Amino acid sequence: MRILVLGAGGTGGYFGGRLAQAGVDVTFLVRPGRAAQLDRDGLVIRSPLGDARFPVAHVVADALPALAAERPFDLVVLSCKAYDLDGSIEAIAPAVGPRTAVLPILNGLRHYAALDARFGRERVLGGLCFISAMKGPEGEVLHLGKAASLTFGERDGGTSARVEAFARDCAGAGIEHLASPAIAREQWIKFSFLTALAAGTCLMRAPVGRIVATELGTLLMSNLYRECVAVAAATGEAIPEQAQQKALEVLTQPESPLTASMLRDLEAGQRIEAGQIVGDMLHRGRAAGLDVVRLAVAWCHLQAYELGRAETAP
Repeated sequence: MRILVLGAGGTGGYFGGRLAQAGVDVTFLVRPGRAAQLDRDGLVIRSPLGDARFPVAHVVADALPALAAERPFDLVVLSCKAYDLDGSIEAIAPAVGPRTAVLPILNGLRHYAALDARFGRERVLGGLCFISAMKGPEGEVLHLGKAASLTFGERDGGTSARVEAFARDCAGAGIEHLASPAIAREQWIKFSFLTALAAGTCLMRAPVGRIVATELGTLLMSNLYRECVAVAAATGEAIPEQAQQKALEVLTQPESPLTASMLRDLEAGQRIEAGQIVGDMLHRGRAAGLDVVRLAVAWCHLQAYELGRAETAP
């Protein structure tokens, strides 16, 4: 496949980099400063799964229309924060032709409405990833921990030539992946877990282990997750029992240092994806007539942070 990856930061840089390292035709869409950095240093990956440094193909926005016209892309991988979605959609638009698929690997589900409206539902695959990665001070891709997997599939179920082709590329690159015939279920499994984790750790400003060490911490984390599971069931995507048990074990594990990346962003005074994750889950639950009072408290807390941040912004 001929693949365009938006950005060469943590997530896009890691997965796109591993594909490029294996010989897949990958081009990174980057800003001029990042392009100069890649020209000078190549793409640098620091990872427990293996360090690497190698040259990569890249393009800046002004040159993308001509490049896409000359050699159309088969797939565009979209990795960005939810609050950057509108700008990201416009950035990749010149690369999305009649036969181009778009694979978003953002957190949550709310972004699909905007992607479908811009590109057509038939062009947008379902996707998610598990990875903790960031761009380091010298532009290096820092992969934190060993988890690094992609899950993707056709949103109407089944499989397709484009899904199978991307799965082959991932296999050739040694990327842990799942080409799922039930991508909606996989997305809800992650969405319900991530929402409970973000709501709990942000509300308490603490990792899981410290929360569950309190008198009612385990009950809090369990009930936050059960609210999310109820929302999933109300939408027609019931979370399998085995997945629920696994999520609850992680969300209530004693001495666990686990936090949501949203808490790390919050503590650093940065923008957060509150509406994309906790807010969206809450609104889906309320629309279904469910009692989601714990999610409501977490949503109010996150909104108060965002309002305070806006008030102090220069």
